[in-house]
Amino acid sequence: MLALSALLAAGANAQEVVDVRIENYRFNPPEVSIHVGDTVRWSNHEKRTSHSVILPIGGVPESERMFPDESWSYRFERAGRYEYHCGPHPEMTGVIRVGE
Repeated sequence: MLALSALLAAGANAQEVVDVRIENYRFNPPEVSIHVGDTVRWSNHEKRTSHSVILPIGGVPESERMFPDESWSYRFERAGRYEYHCGPHPEMTGVIRVGE
């Protein structure tokens, strides 16, 4: 019984990595919901175009340009709603919802 409790507690505290694909000049999915401590990984699946991610979080600079088959990750430490966009293509937008 104690081992089961420890396993359940470890599973409850497990942090996830959620993938957002960049393709066809869009973030896919355009909106994701995660928990505090989870990480979002953006991956560029375009054939010839670079992209970046600009998050509205103080102290977080624009990601480096991601060329095809490259990715960038960010771990969210606070609950909230974060709208973001691509640096070179500001019409590309997305939302990260971080819950407790």
